Amino acid sequence: MTTITLYELGAYNNSQLIPQTFNLDLIDSQQDWLETVGEWLHALTEQTGQLCEESIVCDYEGIPAGYVGEYDISPSYWAYKQAVETSYLDEEVFEAAAELDIEPEMTEELYQGEYYSDEDFAYQLADDLGLVPDGIDWPASYIDWNAAARDLMMDYGESGGHYFRTSY
Repeated sequence: MTTITLYELGAYNNSQLIPQTFNLDLIDSQQDWLETVGEWLHALTEQTGQLCEESIVCDYEGIPAGYVGEYDISPSYWAYKQAVETSYLDEEVFEAAAELDIEPEMTEELYQGEYYSDEDFAYQLADDLGLVPDGIDWPASYIDWNAAARDLMMDYGESGGHYFRTSY
């Protein structure tokens, strides 16, 4: 479950905690989010008799950190959420892409797979390109895969074992 908890800012500034946790799995767009928060603040104003018009983020779960600010969720979070929901890739791939500043709509196109190390990635890419002869240890066993990977990673990025083309 993807959640975010907000405090009403006026009460927070007066050392009172009035939290509200929202289930983001039930909210589909920035407009729906703003309406939901607005309804909460309006109900809180009626309940407390104090004007409640702002909130601050207290806690969140299931949202990549880059999409959460001090006071709100980034509007680009909703594109991320939609991309995750419509993709064949796991959410952890999108989280890794977000850490590399890859836009959600580019994740599938730039994703190269999951590997244990840069060297494993370099070897597999060379093999996929037909540069490693089948059934022959030589010269593949004599290639400095560490150096090959280091050069290759200038055009690729890695996060959590997930590799992406980053030179596009």
